[in-house]
Amino acid sequence: MSARVQSIIAMGAGGLVVDIECHLSNNLPTIVIVGFANRSVGEARERIRGAFATSRIMLPRKRITVNLAPADIPKADSGFDLAIAMSIMLAGGQLEPGAVPADCAFIGELGLDGSVRPVRGIIGKLLAGRARGLATFYIPATNLKQARLVPNVRLQPVASLQELYVHLTGLAPIMAVKTGKGQYDIDAIDRTRMAAPLNLSEIAGQEQAKRALLIAAAGGHNVFLNGPPGTGKSMLAKALSSLLPPLSREEVLEVTQLHSLASLDYEKLVTERPFRAPHHSASQAAIIGGGQQLRPGEISLAHRGVLFLDELPEFERAAIEALRQPLEDRVISVARAKDTVEYPANFILVATANPCPCGYYAGAGTCACLPHQVKQYGRRLSGPILDRIDLSTPVHDVKYARLLRQAADPEHDVSLANQVSRARTLQARRFGRPDRLNSDMTNADIRRHGHLAAEAEATLNTAARNLK
Repeated sequence: MSARVQSIIAMGAGGLVVDIECHLSNNLPTIVIVGFANRSVGEARERIRGAFATSRIMLPRKRITVNLAPADIPKADSGFDLAIAMSIMLAGGQLEPGAVPADCAFIGELGLDGSVRPVRGIIGKLLAGRARGLATFYIPATNLKQARLVPNVRLQPVASLQELYVHLTGLAPIMAVKTGKGQYDIDAIDRTRMAAPLNLSEIAGQEQAKRALLIAAAGGHNVFLNGPPGTGKSMLAKALSSLLPPLSREEVLEVTQLHSLASLDYEKLVTERPFRAPHHSASQAAIIGGGQQLRPGEISLAHRGVLFLDELPEFERAAIEALRQPLEDRVISVARAKDTVEYPANFILVATANPCPCGYYAGAGTCACLPHQVKQYGRRLSGPILDRIDLSTPVHDVKYARLLRQAADPEHDVSLANQVSRARTLQARRFGRPDRLNSDMTNADIRRHGHLAAEAEATLNTAARNLK
């Protein structure tokens, strides 16, 4: 007696369809799971026993062998529980052979009480299954909110194993949710911010730095702010988010997919551009991704948003140098001995630095650093990293009297955001794609679209010659 159903395993930002094969034989009653399964998959034996007993479904008193194919790929996902349970029911005769359609997949973790628990990375799994021709997906009910972002699929939200069993026997069907041809209607989602954003008009002075941030927001450029403590570098970085346009439907899908891989909040939809600000003590794996399960790092969690590295020279040198590939290619390839995954990492980098260890070199304060300390501090950032940062601007001290007189100007902030929106609309028209910005231009794009005035070309040539 044998049966086969399908499930999906998370592979990086996507997924892989896995065949769950079950065979029953006359031997001592036990459950054996093979196919390069790790401990979390192997422990499904006990979860399935408890779920069957609680749901009052007879577990066949035979040797149950479950194979996860392809067997040469590591399996580290508790989301196979529901598919394994279905394959056992089909092989044991509790379900008719035609009860499970051929173009469906089962995703979900079982609790000992028979409940179906949510899993990570549901969006990537659905996209991978849809690409393989699957049309119907039995998923945990808790994952439904994120799953509805995926277009052109049929979702069957399941709360318990008993509910699924009754549905497949035809006694009490579960209401299916069909997603449309377009994306999920995110306009109806509550976009209320957790906290009011910091706007540029609230920051006193720093007109040159504000201009740099405006250009960065419009073209997706990276920015480096250099100046002594207390000049507002961190405030400027946080204010950049107020200039960026809202996420599109496609971007909401991308960003939510990445955050679902790293978060335990399975109902959360990320509808605002991410702002990630890791501490300078963060490890290389935390920044670029990795770990035992190869989860996305801060650069991928900042995808379509802002990555703020405050006091960049204080980060580990290995972590800083690891930014070379994502700053150039907008993706990060994390290679380990067991597996290799690729995550998107298209973000705006805002980095800050003090001019010296104490911070007051060439500033209003008194610098206590020796000359060689100042020189060594500047050498912590390599040329290749600085070359990938498009805009660099000093941030100077502001007179205290001006700080007290500074008042927010909401109309000015709205005007700046509108400038960014118009600039991005022009770029979308220029490149024929809404997700391409000036920072993504290749040499061919520059030759095709870069019709510079003679004065502008002369300025660029002079700057290149004098500043090398």
